[in-house]
Amino acid sequence: MALKESEAIVLRTYPLRESDLLVTLFTRMEGKVKGVARAAMKSRRRFGGALEPLTYVRAFYDDRERQELARLDSCEVIESPMATEVSYPRAAALAHVAELLDELLPDREASDAVFRLSLAVLQEMRGAAMWMPLTYFELWMTRLMGFLPEFSECVICGRVLDGSRAFYHALADGLVCVDDKRIASSELSPESRKIAVQMLRSRVSEFAGIDWPKAVCADLRKFLIQILERHIEKKLVTAGMLEKIGS
Repeated sequence: MALKESEAIVLRTYPLRESDLLVTLFTRMEGKVKGVARAAMKSRRRFGGALEPLTYVRAFYDDRERQELARLDSCEVIESPMATEVSYPRAAALAHVAELLDELLPDREASDAVFRLSLAVLQEMRGAAMWMPLTYFELWMTRLMGFLPEFSECVICGRVLDGSRAFYHALADGLVCVDDKRIASSELSPESRKIAVQMLRSRVSEFAGIDWPKAVCADLRKFLIQILERHIEKKLVTAGMLEKIGS
């Protein structure tokens, strides 16, 4: 059987037996594919550093009948996040992108929009900047998965929220006005909502170079993470890691 070939982003690897690895790839051709890389921990010729998380590769793999896992034959590195120094904050940010892709994407369902988004965001994360591309990625993933509510009106009464206060709750969908907010709600500022709307109309590269400390859109990221965690019905490990990082 001829090998399949696809651009892919490495999401996760797990040791399997003595020298094999269980690999999760986000392929451009078939979406998320899980496979076994035989002797990957020994074979530099076939894999080298190509199986580091978030490495952009050209993957060659074989699907066999009645087998859940593909056989990963080899990978060629197109671009690696390890090409530059990786600090702990950047490593946590990269891990967050990988975790979101792995948790949100179904197996074997291609999404060129998510693939292009991932490559664009990873390009912006090559330097020291992280909070802007992370915000952009969380926002667009929430939208592409179909979870993003309207920013402009209260989901309960329909009141227009433009310029006025808006609130959200961890256990409910959407934004509400001050009159309809529940106990223990959090506020999403007009400034963050304005930036979100701008991001939904722009490429991530258009925000490069803007001073963006952790405090900028922190409320928006909290809002988005709560939406995503509610839909996957579990806590995102990397969200907790990012929360502990300073500005």
